[in-house]
Amino acid sequence: MECFRIDESGYTGYDLLNPEQRFQGAAAIAIDNADARRLIKDHFPRLQAAELKYRSISRRSTYHAPLRELHQILLTEYKCVTSVCDKGYLLALMFLDYAVEPFYFERGFNFYEDGQNYAMASLLYRAGPTLLGEKELATLFSVFQRAVKTKTRQSLRDLVAAARRTRWHKLPEVLGPLAKYAAPECLDAITTPAVDTDAIPVVLQSLISRTEVMANGPYQIEHDESKNLLAFHDFLQRLIEHEEKAEFRTTRETTFKFPLNLTAVKYVESKANPAVQLADLLIGVAIDAANHLAGFRSGGLDPEQVFSLYQDQQLMCLAPDLDFKAQRRFREGSESSELIDYFAKYFARGS
Repeated sequence: MECFRIDESGYTGYDLLNPEQRFQGAAAIAIDNADARRLIKDHFPRLQAAELKYRSISRRSTYHAPLRELHQILLTEYKCVTSVCDKGYLLALMFLDYAVEPFYFERGFNFYEDGQNYAMASLLYRAGPTLLGEKELATLFSVFQRAVKTKTRQSLRDLVAAARRTRWHKLPEVLGPLAKYAAPECLDAITTPAVDTDAIPVVLQSLISRTEVMANGPYQIEHDESKNLLAFHDFLQRLIEHEEKAEFRTTRETTFKFPLNLTAVKYVESKANPAVQLADLLIGVAIDAANHLAGFRSGGLDPEQVFSLYQDQQLMCLAPDLDFKAQRRFREGSESSELIDYFAKYFARGS
């Protein structure tokens, strides 16, 4: 049976504002251990470590050329996909999901139609600091994240107060529900037990939507038995066990369909699994390139070169985009609202 190996990077649980981990992602590659072992030996013949770790080899400039060459081989000769999200932007999307959308839903307005929530989140993330106040918006997002985690009455009062301290009248469509109305439907959504700010469902939904297309029928996934991937494992297992038939259009080009072709997910020891080590390399390269383009890091591989290597659908990025017309075309006819409701019903923690 075909097997995709996956690894992740940037996981910080509910905290999407961690300044050291701005991006989160995961990568999957369909490669057997024999091929993976050969490729690692061919490109890093002097490697003394027990396993290939991207973070270690990327620090040595002498490894950059073979790293770049190996990365290109993986992208051109093997089935692989990488999913990366800007966690600050994802938090803006979640703010719209829980602190804004319920207000419009109560009034019969489809907030998600043609992906307009993505456009609004991009505006909030990029222009919000200027329009609303940089410090005030940062505080609002921090308080929102805490309110979703703690779900206390005091945290909700703090959230409304933080919204009112911004220049919310500059974007009343976004902050009015909290700042003007303290909308109870929004506060209720935030305190729903299953609601959290964990990025795992978003990252894995994106990744699995592609492995489902690339796989030749039923397939399985193997991943490292790290602490961070315990939550990934649990979520994947729940997706596998879901047997109801359902299909949702997420963009103009992609759908998400149940039941999955994925039949099993297994823990493995990465030191004995060169294929998982190459998944670590894939996600490490992508996260580093994203950090370099965003100005958070310097050095390493040229990010423009890195991203130019990806073919269509090999790289899934959740990041702000102010080209609203292109966003609308890309997400026209999206069933995001229905998919969000479906995941909340069947896969949220506590559901």
